[in-house]
Amino acid sequence: MRILLFSGKGGVGKTSLAAATGVRLASLGYRTLVMSVDPAHSLADSFDFGSDLFTRRTADPCRLDERLYIQEVNIQAEIKRHWREVSSYVMSVLRTTGLTDVEAEELAILPGMEELSAMMYVNQYRREGRYDVVVLDCAPTAESLRFISMPTTLEWYMKHIFPVQRTVMKAVRPIANKVAPVELPPDSYFANVRQLFDRLSGVEHLLEDPSVTSVRLVTNPERVVLRETQRAFVYFSLHGLTVDTIIVNRVLPPDAAVGYFKEWQHTQDQVNKEIEDYFSPIPVRKVPLFRDEVLGRARLEEVAQALYGPDEDPSALVRTERPYTFEKRPDGRYQVKIALPFATKAEVELFKKGDELVVEVGTLRRHIGLPTSMAALKPTRARLDHGTLTVILEDSHE
Repeated sequence: MRILLFSGKGGVGKTSLAAATGVRLASLGYRTLVMSVDPAHSLADSFDFGSDLFTRRTADPCRLDERLYIQEVNIQAEIKRHWREVSSYVMSVLRTTGLTDVEAEELAILPGMEELSAMMYVNQYRREGRYDVVVLDCAPTAESLRFISMPTTLEWYMKHIFPVQRTVMKAVRPIANKVAPVELPPDSYFANVRQLFDRLSGVEHLLEDPSVTSVRLVTNPERVVLRETQRAFVYFSLHGLTVDTIIVNRVLPPDAAVGYFKEWQHTQDQVNKEIEDYFSPIPVRKVPLFRDEVLGRARLEEVAQALYGPDEDPSALVRTERPYTFEKRPDGRYQVKIALPFATKAEVELFKKGDELVVEVGTLRRHIGLPTSMAALKPTRARLDHGTLTVILEDSHE
């Protein structure tokens, strides 16, 4: 099963591009599911369902044709299916603060429930072999990063904290419940958490396998949007996911760049050049701004045509290698490994600019945004070996 993950700043057009990708995949004969992980679901709207404002029709995979399904993860439905014990306990605690039942029910939706529910479905569909491709329409960038980091965080919690908590609670609960202002969580609460974790088992390996999961970052040709896309690229790389395509959406076509929009085109041309330089050698695709909003199956097919041409397969592997990785060495120093195939030592130059590591190979330049833990460090040594440049970074004050 292939997983195509669409992410980017809110409002850049991720949903339309994910939906258009699903339409193309289904037309090529793939059993395709387009799943929305964004709490502000608009996937059904893209297909012009014309349903209720808060529909539950898409809480489960909803069939659009023989090979195309869509699903919008509905957190209220998920709480009843998978989070019942956890949610019930949280609500009971909130009620003791004086909140009404309705208020407690709303606040019992904890951060991450929606993302974890989506991951459970992805894992389930992979085990069942139900779909050939799952297209994930993710929430805006910050939530997407939480989505991909949760399996690692949860695994650490289950290994190091969960067994201790469960054992201690079992021992002290009879006494503590007599004096504590709220009852401690029952064992059914911990059983529910364990069950959820088991349903997620192995999903992190799916996300980190470049032959299975590919990230498609969607941006607009605007500098503010580009900066967030660059940060997203750094964090996806940091978490071991492979970004195989950058999609620049809503590019002004030449016949629109007159009068009022002339300055906009000039700005877009500059930003598009920056995008090409920054993300090279990752492919950059451009989708024009359409004359009207993209709504309904026919318009989505037009978007797919603009994005993939007449017959390209969106599920094809574009890249499997990670462009760079961040590592902490046993000696406490940090290093960045950068793939530079065909480069020679004489062609490579590098320097630090702000929180970016800049690598030049001939006339090409790569800007590598550094994670927070490495942003203040200085490059002190570099080695090019078999197409991989390793840069050592250290604290200049040590």
